Amino acid sequence: MSRFEFDITARDGAARTGVIKMEKGRIRTPAFMPIGTAATVKAMFPEQVKATGADIILANTYHLMLRPGAERIARLGGLHTFMNWPGPILTDSGGYQVMSLSKLRKISEQGVEFQSHIDGETIMLTPERAIEVQALLGADIIMVFDECTKYPATHGEAKVSMELSMRWAERSRKAFDGFDHAKHSALFGIVQGGVYEDLRIASAEALKKTGFDGYAIGGLAVGEGQAEMFKALDFTVPHLPEDAPRYLMGVGKPADLIGAVRRGIDMFDCVLPTRSGRTGEAFTREGEINLKNARFREDPKPLDDKCGCPACQDYSRAYIHHLVKSKEILGAMLLTWHNLQFYQDLMEGLRAAIVGGHLSDFKGL
Repeated sequence: MSRFEFDITARDGAARTGVIKMEKGRIRTPAFMPIGTAATVKAMFPEQVKATGADIILANTYHLMLRPGAERIARLGGLHTFMNWPGPILTDSGGYQVMSLSKLRKISEQGVEFQSHIDGETIMLTPERAIEVQALLGADIIMVFDECTKYPATHGEAKVSMELSMRWAERSRKAFDGFDHAKHSALFGIVQGGVYEDLRIASAEALKKTGFDGYAIGGLAVGEGQAEMFKALDFTVPHLPEDAPRYLMGVGKPADLIGAVRRGIDMFDCVLPTRSGRTGEAFTREGEINLKNARFREDPKPLDDKCGCPACQDYSRAYIHHLVKSKEILGAMLLTWHNLQFYQDLMEGLRAAIVGGHLSDFKGL
């Protein structure tokens, strides 16, 4: 198996379906990556995550760098061995934490100085260190270090942020090329620029000039709303290479995924299915339902009668309602499994719709 290949097998309008081939396995696209921030998809065994149909998961550079430490994970055989996930892993570089932990960091040209949210220790994360950490973890898809631009931001603020991210992308590229791990992994660039068309285009052009295996679109799903997000995709995607995967970071709800696939996006990640599972919410073919609601106290039906997950095959809404109200761990486990299954079924449905040429009629499961 080669280091990284992306084969597009079918198209429907701007949408495409295909396969990313890597040493650790094949990733069917469009793909949804469950979030395993701290080397675990919360409330799930790795085998269960795989059983839902997931080909790849996401872990986080910043959090694993702090605890248990990248060097320790490397000594223990790398992230795949450490967390018992044999398939591909993508690692977020820590750029999102530059925004989400804004009260605990200082940005400079060199990088970002964080005050650890765990023990207050001062930690410097630079493009070079972010790449080093991801190489130590043994990630299959490594992300450049960037600043996830806040929303709202003025054009001037977004421009300064984007241009800093582009300089960091060049440094990330050079650092990546200096590691032996580069022979076994891929490097993705990240387009920034807020909601501004000229900045998004300039960012995409700068990344293409540097050259990457794949291209992510960051800085969306941060409060701008679906209409603005789709608008940004409409003017950004045409400027990304046709033969490379396109990854929309941190998105989203089912309707967001469908709309983004129609615009040519190939990869997604989001905390929604797992976080919702831990808060009593389920995604179903009838829409989202909240199992905390009293109307489910005596409901004998499954969460979703067309779903094949254990939560739907073996348990009733009434029982899961009881688990949620009683704060029993099994409730979070069952709802998380179901939600991840729903998202993977959605991806399978999107891939089939593209192959069949009827994506325009696809409204969801």
